[in-house]
Amino acid sequence: MTTQTSHTTRGRLTRIPLGTGLAAVAAAALVAACSSGGSSAPAAGGGGGASQSSAASGTMLSTGQVSGAGTVLTDSSGMTVYEAQQEVGGKIMCTGSCLSFWMPVTVSQGTTPQAASAVTGKLGMIKRPDGGTQLTVNGHPLYTFKQDTSPGSDMGNNFSDNFGGTAFTWHALTTAGAAAPTSAGGSGGSGGSGGYGY
Repeated sequence: MTTQTSHTTRGRLTRIPLGTGLAAVAAAALVAACSSGGSSAPAAGGGGGASQSSAASGTMLSTGQVSGAGTVLTDSSGMTVYEAQQEVGGKIMCTGSCLSFWMPVTVSQGTTPQAASAVTGKLGMIKRPDGGTQLTVNGHPLYTFKQDTSPGSDMGNNFSDNFGGTAFTWHALTTAGAAAPTSAGGSGGSGGSGGYGY
C-alpha cells in the first residue's frame, strides 16, 4: 500500500499548543515508519530506482533490445537467454560438455524467481540432473551463451550444435517466450565435424 505524507501541517505547528504539535509530529513519524518497512511484495516494473527494486524482489528475468531480433528475454545481468528447441516435456538434455558453452540460468535455493512486468511468458523452475534448479519460461529451460560477451548480443540465436550425439538448435526468446527472429548479429552457425561449431 502506498501512503503519502502531507507536509501542510508544518505551517500550522506555530498556531497550536506545543504539546499537541509534538504529538502530531510523533504520530506522523510512526505512521510513515510503519508504512515503509518490511514489505515483501515484489515491486512493479518501470520508474526510477528499478535496479534497486529488482534486487530486493529477486528479479531474475528481464528484457533487452537486440538489433534485428527486437525485444528479447535477458537474465539479471542483461545477457540474452536462450532455449534449446530439443528440450521439451521437462527433459534436460544439455549436460556434460554442452555446459561449457551454454550456462543454465539457475535459481538459488529458497528464492522465488520474479520477472519484469514486460515478460508475459509463464515463469517456472525445473530440477537439473546435477541437482540444481533452473529457470524456465513456458516450460523451456533457460541458458546464456558463452560467446555473448555483452548485453545486446545474441550470437546463440538460431545456432545449431551437437554434444554427445545430441543435436541442438538454440533460440533467443521474445517476452512471450516464443522464438525470436534471427538478427544480423546472430551467428546462425551449425556444428561441424568437431561437433561444436564454435
